[in-house]
Amino acid sequence: MVAFILLNHVGLKLDRRLVLIFSSLVLFSWITMLAITAARHHTADTVSLIASFFNQDLGLTVSFGFTAFAIYLLAKDHDRTRKEALRADERRLNLSRFFSPLVVADLEEGSSALDLERRNAAIMFVDLRNFTSFAETAPARELAWVLGEYRHLVSGTIFEHGGTVDKFIGDGVMAVFGQPSPREDDADRALACALDLVDALSDWKNHSGYPGLNAGIGLHYGTVVGGVLDSGCHSEFTVIGDAVNVAQRLESLAKSFDAPLVVSSALMAQLQNPVPPALWISQSAVALPGRRLPIDVWYLRREAGLALAEDSLRNETGGVQTALQRSSFQPSPPAPDVCTG
Repeated sequence: MVAFILLNHVGLKLDRRLVLIFSSLVLFSWITMLAITAARHHTADTVSLIASFFNQDLGLTVSFGFTAFAIYLLAKDHDRTRKEALRADERRLNLSRFFSPLVVADLEEGSSALDLERRNAAIMFVDLRNFTSFAETAPARELAWVLGEYRHLVSGTIFEHGGTVDKFIGDGVMAVFGQPSPREDDADRALACALDLVDALSDWKNHSGYPGLNAGIGLHYGTVVGGVLDSGCHSEFTVIGDAVNVAQRLESLAKSFDAPLVVSSALMAQLQNPVPPALWISQSAVALPGRRLPIDVWYLRREAGLALAEDSLRNETGGVQTALQRSSFQPSPPAPDVCTG
């Protein structure tokens, strides 16, 4: 009875190694004791020796062995379940750094969205101007704080609009709307997110004490190949294709235009709702480095243009509207060249 009670106590810890060690010691001691007892009380007859060994006490020993084995299997199953839960939590934590909670839930199910396939998506690139110069002289702790605040702000805004952070590249952020599963309003959510980022990053720059860190955003819509890209020792969930290259070049183009946001006409054509009002400027046949065919783009002026847009909205609505509020408007699309909503 003492052995069974102690086995029950050990089993409650659900440690299979402890169960194995304890049960092995008890079984070895018990069988040894039975063998010594049988040897002391047997006669010269071998049959009597065997009979004295295989008695009721041996039955209890076997019962103890079966009980210990069952508890060992239970502890082993618990250990495997615990490890799987820890791995799932680790995967969820890693995914939550790049994907919105809704996308994380889909990815955890191991759906076909992980397979490489062609799909339509909106691609966004965000980059800080003059960050390289700032990084050359800034203390390491200050640099880490600024970069962390910037990434937290950008990724949080992207997640709020149902986008995916594909990767961080220094002070650059690549985001995708439509990965792993495309939706009809990918273009609308991407543009609303970009307008929100224009306001949020402008406020962050003014209040962080680093007025030289202007942000540039490039936004494009097109066909990409998305899914898990296996490269031997490292697998990456990403998108590739011409649309990604165009979005990155639009972000670089924002610097030459001195614009916080440059959007391709391909994305504007995919909007389900009318273009959000702002001081849009359209330009046709813009050449992109490394690309043969030019594209039409829309862009916003930086501080002056945003101020004029706010004045226009103030005259129309009686108050200043943020980018998020602008994105919920449904006015007529702006006219070419200089466009105001």
